[in-house]
This record gives sequence, structure tokens and C-alpha cells, in this order.
Amino acid sequence: MPYRVAVAGFQHETNTFASNKADLAEFQKADSWPELLVGDEVAPGLARMNIPLAGFINAARQDSEIELIPVLWCAAEPSGHVTTAAFESITGQIRKALQSNKPLDAIYLDLHGAIVTEDFDDGEGEFLRRLRGDLGHDIPIIVSLDLHANISSEMVELTTAMTIFRTYPHLDMALGGERAFKLLKKVLSGWKPAKAFRSIPFLLPLHAQFTGKGAGAELYQFIENHNVNDDLPMDIALGFTAADTPYTGPSIIAYGEDQSQVDEAADKISNCFLSLKDKFQTGLLTPDEGVMKAIGFLGQGPQVIADVQDNPGAGGSSDTTGLLRAMLDAGVTAGVLGIMADPLLAAQCHDVGVGGTIIGSLGGKSGHPEDFPYEGIFKVIKLSSGAIPATGEMYGGSTAQLGLSALVRVIHDRAEIDIVISSDRIQCLDQSLFRHFGVDLETRSVIGVKSTVHYRADFDELCANPINIASPGLFPCSFDDIVYMKLPSNIEKLSH
Repeated sequence: MPYRVAVAGFQHETNTFASNKADLAEFQKADSWPELLVGDEVAPGLARMNIPLAGFINAARQDSEIELIPVLWCAAEPSGHVTTAAFESITGQIRKALQSNKPLDAIYLDLHGAIVTEDFDDGEGEFLRRLRGDLGHDIPIIVSLDLHANISSEMVELTTAMTIFRTYPHLDMALGGERAFKLLKKVLSGWKPAKAFRSIPFLLPLHAQFTGKGAGAELYQFIENHNVNDDLPMDIALGFTAADTPYTGPSIIAYGEDQSQVDEAADKISNCFLSLKDKFQTGLLTPDEGVMKAIGFLGQGPQVIADVQDNPGAGGSSDTTGLLRAMLDAGVTAGVLGIMADPLLAAQCHDVGVGGTIIGSLGGKSGHPEDFPYEGIFKVIKLSSGAIPATGEMYGGSTAQLGLSALVRVIHDRAEIDIVISSDRIQCLDQSLFRHFGVDLETRSVIGVKSTVHYRADFDELCANPINIASPGLFPCSFDDIVYMKLPSNIEKLSH
């Protein structure tokens, strides 16, 4: 008889410094990823996407020994805390479905690792605790996690094994699901892994976690060199620093045949990580400094500036105006900025139509004390319903849902800046979000993106050395002004 394997996914990256919360409706709607999917909707709804559960399903379907039982998959755009009602509803649906599909031989969960709810600092740990209460400690539970997971020791104890993405930008999400399937097959064949878990005593800001080169690349090359043929599975989580919890920060997991083996492996990775601490690039420029640096390279192709602290993919509001003001003050021409979320202005654009002008305000509604709306005149260049198929490597196969959206040009006496306006928060990580509106990026002088690192998967071909700026926003990448209440006292905060 085939092994009966239930699969489910529950994804959220919680920014505890943001005030907007993730209620059930946020998980039920489509954004960069699909809407909440149940049962037979799961596999076709995730088909051909770079999502862990999609990778797991593809691998499992090629194995005649596996009978897949899809339960539920959902995700919400990163934000403040997950509401109690949403957490109870989603986890309750999954638990009920698992009970009704007994007997089961194993469970695979596509989780993030950084869920914080109104009641629990360790959302995944609480979910796993309830599952073990329902199903016992003998059934294998295999989990894949995001590279930005904040892993608790309880998560390690309550799972049989876990895998973690190894790239940022996350190009290997589906591959992470495939790796989880390989671990599941080892467990079903009788493997009972020993485990090791290590925490790293410093916080690494997300803009410094890029794995394409530098210290991040060195760290993951070390993992690859010591993870031969998956005989000793090991992974690193770099942590999500916008969550104020006792578990926030990087960590290491390792699995193997005996405890001494995995302890030795975990210690080697930990020592490598610590040795690289001073090599991570944590520097940030002010918006004015960043724009002036970009202007200094004009004539050498488009210059990309990342507004790293207003990344909606990490809970930012995607509407702060610091970078826009700096571009206007510097007199940037042939500039473009995206994506700025302002549903009121987007609706006004659709009311006046292409070619119309609006005297009004843009953005600045995050509540950040150092940010405020930009008041000006905007000409509508193009309109869209906001359904935009992604073309880049990371999100290819997905369709971004911006809601009513528009490309507008700021009417200004010295500058020429076009801005993509959306109704819903969407991280600017794919060139299609500009090209959909007719923007020829190769001819632009300065390209401003509301993203931290993910944009590099698609924009580095335009500009291999982007500029990171620290404009006021709800996703803190500079730790200088952050007050953590729950972080352990021994944790060092690396900052520029």
C-alpha cells in the first residue's frame, strides 16, 4: 500500500513593529501568491510556481509509493501580527482535515518560521504543539522553512526534520520542497535522525543577508561543501529581524545518524558563521546620499536604488515618500519609482483617465513619525486592473495582484519621475511590474524599488551594484533606533 502523506501550508512573515494586522481576509485573497486553497484546489492552484509545496508535490507525484492528501495552503502579505481569529481558523481547518483523513503515515508542512500572533511569539511552535497533541509523537512531521525563519528549540523538538531555503533572493523555494520530500522518504524508510540546533548570537539586517556574493555566498558555499549527497542534512536560517521575540536571529540545524556527528557538524557551521560576522555588508546611505551616488554613475546604464525599509514583503507600508522626495530634490530626470501603494490615488487616476491630471497627495500614510504625504500634481500615463504575470526567475508562474493601479508622472519644475501606484501592497521584485505599464527600464536613469533584496533576482541584470538607502519606514534595517523588548540580552545587533 502507498504511504498516505498529508500536505499543508501556512505562510506569514510577521513584522511586530508594523501596526497593520493579518486577519483571515488577508489569507483568503490573492496577492503575489494565490488565495487560500483547500483540498483538491491545492495542487492545481500552485502548479508551476516557485513555492515549497509545489516542489514537494511535483517530487511526490513521481513516486509510486506516495499517496498525497492535500489539505490546505494559504499565505498573506507580510504585516503586523496574525490575528487570533485567523490563526485559530487556519490551524483549526488543517487539524480537522488531518483528523478526518486518518490513518496517515506522515505530514509535510510548508511553513515560514516567523509567524507571530496576537497570543504567541512562536506561531509555528504553537501550531506544531497542537498537532502533536492531536496526532502523537510517532508520526513523522517534515517541515520546510523560509531562510528568514526565527527558529525556536520547540520547533526542532516537535518536528522530525526541517529544510530551509538557501538563497536570498529565494530562487530555491520549490527546491526546498523537493529537499523536504527527500528527507521524508529517508524517514519513511526507517531513518530516525539525531538533531542538533545552534543559535547565532547576533542579528543580521536583511539587506546584508544577500547570498549572491560576499559573506552570504561564502557561508552557503560552506554548507554545500559539507552537505555531501544529503547524508548529513544541515541548514541555516538567517532570521527575520523585524520580529521582536525571544527566538529572533540566525540559527543552525543539522541531522544525521548519531548525536556526536550532528553536534560536530553544527559546531563547524556555527564557527564559520561567527568568523564571517565582520564581512557582512550592513552599510546604508541616506536617501539624498543614495540619489547623489546614483547620479554620479549616470551614463553607465540604469542605477537601481532600493528603499529597503519600506519593503511590503517584510511588513512595510510601501507608501513612504523619502526616496521620492530625494529624487525630486536632486532633479532626477527619466526616473521611475515603484510600487507605491495608495488606493485612493489609484482610484482617482481611474476616475480622471489617461491624460488627466490630479492635484492631491501620495503616500505617507504609514504612521511613521518621520514620513508624511507628498502633495503635488500627477499626470496619468497608463491604467491597469493590476493583474500582472511575473516574468522573473523568483516569481515566474505567479500573477501579482495590484488592484486598481496606474503609472503617473509627477509634474515638477526640475525633475521627471514616473511612479507605479497600486491599490494593494506588492513588493517591487519583478521587472514586469514596470514593463506592464510600458516603462522601458533600459532607458531610465534611476530606478527606485520598494524591496530589500528579492528585487536583485530580476534587476541585477540592469544594475549589478544597487544602492541601499535607509529612508524612514516600518521595516527597520538599521537597528540604531529600534527598541527590542523580548530579544535575549546577549544578542549583538550588527548595524551600519
